[in-house]
Amino acid sequence: MESSPSFSTSFSSPPSTNPIPNPNLDSQPRLTVTQLEQLKVEEKVAEIYRLLNGVSAHARSLMSELWCDKHVEFLTRGLKQLGPSYHVLDANRPWLCYWILHSIALLGEPLDTELENDVVDFLSRCEDEDGGYGGGPGQLPHLATTYAAVNTLVTLGSENALSSINRDNIYKFLLRMKDSSGAFRMHDAGEIDVRACYTAISVASILNILDYELVKDVGNYILRCQTYEGGISGEPGSEAHGGYTFCGLATMILINEADRLDLSSLLDWVAFRQGVECGFQGRTNKLVDGCYSFWQGGVLALMQRLLPIVAKQLTPSSVSGESSLGSTCNIKSSDLAGQGSGKLSDVSFSFIKRHTESGPLFHTIALQQYILLCSQVLEGGFKDKPGKQRDFYHTCYCLSGLSVSQYSWSKDAGACPLPTAILGPYSNLLEPIHPLHNVVLDKYYISHEFFSRS
Repeated sequence: MESSPSFSTSFSSPPSTNPIPNPNLDSQPRLTVTQLEQLKVEEKVAEIYRLLNGVSAHARSLMSELWCDKHVEFLTRGLKQLGPSYHVLDANRPWLCYWILHSIALLGEPLDTELENDVVDFLSRCEDEDGGYGGGPGQLPHLATTYAAVNTLVTLGSENALSSINRDNIYKFLLRMKDSSGAFRMHDAGEIDVRACYTAISVASILNILDYELVKDVGNYILRCQTYEGGISGEPGSEAHGGYTFCGLATMILINEADRLDLSSLLDWVAFRQGVECGFQGRTNKLVDGCYSFWQGGVLALMQRLLPIVAKQLTPSSVSGESSLGSTCNIKSSDLAGQGSGKLSDVSFSFIKRHTESGPLFHTIALQQYILLCSQVLEGGFKDKPGKQRDFYHTCYCLSGLSVSQYSWSKDAGACPLPTAILGPYSNLLEPIHPLHNVVLDKYYISHEFFSRS
């Protein structure tokens, strides 16, 4: 803590020379850098919304239109050729494949067969001979790029793409990344955090290789990361964060332990992250960012199916000592060890099949308004916020958040929403996603069937 020299100066000065405090000066608040930036963002967003409200209904509809052709053009161009400024992402090339191809799939655009084969060939060269995918050919295998590569191949969905994945080697890689704490390392001698837990468990689940050895003590680690605010941090003792909260909650659902979290406080924390701009912030007292349309909106989409558990957590047990918590998907604990008929990999499939009686837990039209008016770039792509530049990362997660918000009124996964759930023309409707893995739902079903054969 910094010292306050003004105290010693005033107390050592003679009373007659002490300046008289000016109440007007004292009452002026001193704004932090973040607060000043927040005011700038609010003004930019308010200017956009004032423009929207001052035009005719037809003009408002045009302003709220999703410019699909421009986005596809931007994305396809990036898949074929990137400029020299992208050299800093050399270790993230599977991510670039995922961000771009997932965005194209959300827009319902088919991919050229030759281009698809090129992607499969490239990712095969990123696969390490001992399991896992690196950021590029010959690079160190890493959980994050393994997740990106697997999600890309699932998004492609062809026999060629899915059969290119060496599941046995990936399983061995995941076991090597398993730490004695129960969590996972991102790579050999790498960091341990909730992101590593999610990428490992999501990959294992979607490939139908999730078992007790991988799951053991993961839940205990994530529980230690839930903060006093209700959100989840990257590691124990850190600040709650939207990305880590999604990763933590999704992981707990996939391992069938979501009921161990304090879901009520988690729900409160995420719901209050939707701000006056209509988009989501990632942390308390931080600026809005288009990517949290998915990271926070996705959490609330998951929470819709967990509300019965929230209700049980808030209801005192009728019998002393009896737990009021219910399991996420009704898979018996004996099945964790492979002793029952259910499988952990079936949790993801069962979860998305659950009917929900709840409406959305956030203002879905407001979020769509922020994405379409404040993040969409008319030349193609999406950006963080007004004043920022477009990129493939924000394009992917803005579109994912847009899909989540459009389908949040649907009681069953993938059911077509009513026109009132869509901001702008109904042609804005995107493909639905599986919110646990963030892949297009139809592609998930194809991969689930493919990997369930063996």
